[in-house]
Amino acid sequence: MGIKHDPTTGLPSNDNSSYEELLQMWREEKQKRKTAEDTANRLVEENNNYETISKSHKEINGKLQTRVNELEEDNKKLSKQIEDKDKHIKQLVDVM
Repeated sequence: MGIKHDPTTGLPSNDNSSYEELLQMWREEKQKRKTAEDTANRLVEENNNYETISKSHKEINGKLQTRVNELEEDNKKLSKQIEDKDKHIKQLVDVM
């Protein structure tokens, strides 16, 4: 005597209780799959947002580094000018 199949669903059915159990298991698995798909979609969206933020941060950091380099160069030039003026003042004082 083989396993009987429900003609409507094609699922194995020895009696109603087995059918109901299988149906319940199927519904639970379907819900788990839906939850997993929703979670996966949310994670993909979050990842895209993080990538956008990361790209923006890299651009901002690049601009900030460029500005820091410019300011360091300006600082060196100003330090050199002050040093030259100090030497000039010292020479003037020594002459007097």
